[in-house]
Amino acid sequence: MDTTEGNQDRWVVHDERTLYDNPWVRLGKADVTTPSGTRFEHHTVTLPAAAMIAILDEAREQVLMSFRHRFVPDVWGWELPGGLVDPDEDPGQTVIREALEETGHQVASVEHVATFEPMIGMVRSPHHVFVGRSISSTDDPTELDEGIYVWVPLAKVRSLISEGQIQSSGTLIALLHLLSF
Repeated sequence: MDTTEGNQDRWVVHDERTLYDNPWVRLGKADVTTPSGTRFEHHTVTLPAAAMIAILDEAREQVLMSFRHRFVPDVWGWELPGGLVDPDEDPGQTVIREALEETGHQVASVEHVATFEPMIGMVRSPHHVFVGRSISSTDDPTELDEGIYVWVPLAKVRSLISEGQIQSSGTLIALLHLLSF
């Protein structure tokens, strides 16, 4: 498929208006026309960008994760450190800051491995995934609501995924990246 000539397959956005807006979420309604010519209103959701990091130990055999509760879906699961990207902040800076706040570890080296949209047809919310190395423990975590971080063997990650104990999309992307390379 030639994507350079894809304008005939592009959705046309005639207008988008905001129905609700706050720092955490913006709900909009867009007037769109599909490639087949159908015109209708489509809801949009815009969330802040997020970034997460898979922190590896020096031997690259373990990853730092927390087992925590998420109240919205009411589930417990394993997650990587991460959070929302502050305005005017580089996502690489976000993961370094979040790693320190959540785990007490200073990450000296970060590698960007992917940026993805978790619900690309309905939601705008770029998620930036990093791998971190060269860490040092500096202090106790300052963010106390993110769970307790422990070293999890990479050899155990496949079973955690297949057992449904990892549900966060960013955590899944980062860990699947580590397992595939």
